[in-house]
Amino acid sequence: MELLRVENLTKTYGKGENEVRALDGVTFSVKKGEFIAIIGPSGSGKSTLLHILGGVDKPTSGKVYVDGQDVYAKNDEQLAVFRRRQVGLIYQFYNLIPVLNVIENITLPVLMDGRKVNNERLEELLETLNLKGRENHLPNQLSGGQQQRVSIGRALINAPAVVLADEPTGNLDSKNSQEIIELLKLSNKKYNQTLIIVTHDENIALQAQRIIAIEDGKITRDEVIGR
Repeated sequence: MELLRVENLTKTYGKGENEVRALDGVTFSVKKGEFIAIIGPSGSGKSTLLHILGGVDKPTSGKVYVDGQDVYAKNDEQLAVFRRRQVGLIYQFYNLIPVLNVIENITLPVLMDGRKVNNERLEELLETLNLKGRENHLPNQLSGGQQQRVSIGRALINAPAVVLADEPTGNLDSKNSQEIIELLKLSNKKYNQTLIIVTHDENIALQAQRIIAIEDGKITRDEVIGR
């Protein structure tokens, strides 16, 4: 079943001689529950693509459909709701709120949406992410690996349709990196969540079911490598 479809996506910055084409006619689709790695050199457009998929950055032209909905046909308010409910975003630099503890950081998207926290799901996430006993810790009282676990919890708390991770292990050592990838793979299998990771790390990319390579804003390879 198709969850995500991208049609002829372009993104340009600047005008005339200064125009930079970050994405150039990108088209692909993603099935529900797929785990995809997007790879490419710095400046290839892969992070731009991820941000457009997540409703964070708007395309210059082209379409993005999630669950059959045209994402960029929505107004700003509808787009904000889409980001909170349908997308889980994980960044390299965690982006945690320094004055909020673990529980508050994880549940922030739910509370911003004016909804009640699903305590059963919260407890399950704390257990899965090995954050039990750290619930009241502030970000500066946690290791880098623990902070990234909190950001994963925040991305998963709303049970989004798709989880998008932009270099999620770029700030971590190899042991913590693999632990974080294993957690993301677990959420992919356990909740059948679609997972798309942008990475420079070939070892991480090879753990995905499919690799999409981007260069100069174009897809140069789209290959299924595992099940």
